Amino acid sequence: MYRFQCDYTEGAHPAIMQRMIETNMEQTNGYGLDPYCDSARQKIKDLCECQDMDVHFLVGGTQTNTTVISAALRPYQGAVAAVSGHINVHETGAIEATGHKVLPLPSEDGKIAAAQVEEMCHAHWTDGSQEHMVQPGMVYISHPTENGTLYTKKELADLHEVCRKYGMLLFLDGARLGYGLMAETNDITLADLAKYTDVFYIGGTKVGALFGEAVVITNRALKKDFRYMIKQNGGMLAKGRLLGIQFDTLFTDDLYFKISAHADELAMKLKKIFLEKGYGLRYDSYTNQQFPILPDSHIEKLKEKYVFEFWEKVSDTESAVRFCTSWATKPEVVDELIRDIMEC
Repeated sequence: MYRFQCDYTEGAHPAIMQRMIETNMEQTNGYGLDPYCDSARQKIKDLCECQDMDVHFLVGGTQTNTTVISAALRPYQGAVAAVSGHINVHETGAIEATGHKVLPLPSEDGKIAAAQVEEMCHAHWTDGSQEHMVQPGMVYISHPTENGTLYTKKELADLHEVCRKYGMLLFLDGARLGYGLMAETNDITLADLAKYTDVFYIGGTKVGALFGEAVVITNRALKKDFRYMIKQNGGMLAKGRLLGIQFDTLFTDDLYFKISAHADELAMKLKKIFLEKGYGLRYDSYTNQQFPILPDSHIEKLKEKYVFEFWEKVSDTESAVRFCTSWATKPEVVDELIRDIMEC
């Protein structure tokens, strides 16, 4: 069986495994206070064109989201997100478990607009009963979104502006950031993220690492005591150099960007074939996630050889599904899938 259900079915890029082996018997400080973490931090600062930022390494996405959000919000505040946002639908109530409410906004494509946030905040701050309601304290977005869609630089800047107007933080979940940055329609850079967000993270788990996310903090207030929050949330890895080695490797010779582009290129091959076959697309994604609408009979046929994810029913006879390529997807497997699609 060939797996296309997610982008973390394999272990790690061989270059990472090699460096793990080469450094295995070295002795270093723990908890991220080692030369490899320092080197990775500097490379990320250089790519972001910002030296005045803090970079921390955590193990996984949910851990990162809960740590950042619980550090950023006061007890009476909540996080604004798209109704389809990861923290709202796919983290088992992790944010609510920290004592913070997710404040969902409707979305057709996974994105939320500055105008929506403006409307929500205006309604809150002009309501005479505002003190009896959860206060919007942060806007949470992801790039790419859960649906593979992308924010533009202008949309990001507009969200940043409305957050400043209402004294909120802007937090960008970058679990699949590499696949977003390398998409052919993307116009956002790491430097833009450093400029227009208060905190974002660079995903490693889904983009070539064994595990790990690099949290980038530009907001001065959020920087203070963030390591205390990491520890309290169980994220301070004793052998922290394992995270540093991975990100240092990913950001050597543009490896992170090269392997992300590889996944996107294969996904675009699939997208082209889906359209040539006459399938509709649930979302117009230019990233490694593709959401074709297939006849249920075709889905059953493809399931004999491939694992992919059911997304939603579209009609009595059709369903939207998700195919994910990754840094490790083999071109020959995609070619075989394409042949089988055309034979359906």
